Amino acid sequence: MPTLPDVSDDTCRAALAAFDAGARWAVLHTDRYAMRFAVWGEGPPLIIIHGLSDAVRGFAMVMHRLAARFTCIAYELPNGLEDGAALGAYRHRDYATDMFALLDHLKLERVALLGSSFGTTVALSALADRPDRFSRCVLKGGFAHRPLKWYERLGARQGRYWSGRLSELPLREFAMRRACPATWAACSPRARELFLSCNGQTPIAAACRRANTLDKLDLRPLLPSIRTPVLLIGGDRDRIVPWGREVVLANHLPDVRRVEFLECGHYPQYTHPGATAETVSEFVAARS
Repeated sequence: MPTLPDVSDDTCRAALAAFDAGARWAVLHTDRYAMRFAVWGEGPPLIIIHGLSDAVRGFAMVMHRLAARFTCIAYELPNGLEDGAALGAYRHRDYATDMFALLDHLKLERVALLGSSFGTTVALSALADRPDRFSRCVLKGGFAHRPLKWYERLGARQGRYWSGRLSELPLREFAMRRACPATWAACSPRARELFLSCNGQTPIAAACRRANTLDKLDLRPLLPSIRTPVLLIGGDRDRIVPWGREVVLANHLPDVRRVEFLECGHYPQYTHPGATAETVSEFVAARS
């Protein structure tokens, strides 16, 4: 059955209000940064890892639909501003190490994972390193290898030393529309505001250093060793991580399946939150 955009201003406002009222925020001091994380819901734990220029609040509409069935635990990646992270010393393996620190802090032996874009690389690293800690994993806009294009590389190398946040960059909205027009078209006005807000609060230096990390990253050799059941969620109009990148996961993960949303770009958490939540819920709750 076709899975089309299902967001509205009313559902977005209701989700944000419920998130603000129900989510419990806390801080964990890892060896590298002060990790802010939110816990919302009841049931088996589901860890949510956001993308390169996103935030926990960007998954509020998805978590709103999942919170009756799962304990959603979403955390902010290190940003180098208020959290004390030394981004210049941060390596890709450190992202998974910090996630394990969160699991240990919460005394969670085994969890399900939901990784988004950049967060899918963190999830893949963790699955390969400690498969015993994970029951199932959903990768949204996932990839194992995505070297930057020459102009992305140039911008990322320069921007890693800039101050400020993405919201301060000129022509940001124009660039976002060009990068993912399907998301822009399918969002309701309030969801688009949320999209811009979560993207905009990301520090420029943090986004660029994460991008530089991706330029050198190749997780393809790890894929055959990952035995955890994996679900891929892809958009039929995703320009940021197109099918050519995602197909590597589909071809080389041993236990994998995929769903594709229609009229969907790289950010179904903003345009298809209902379908995303339903798909995640059915997969995570299923028995192997």
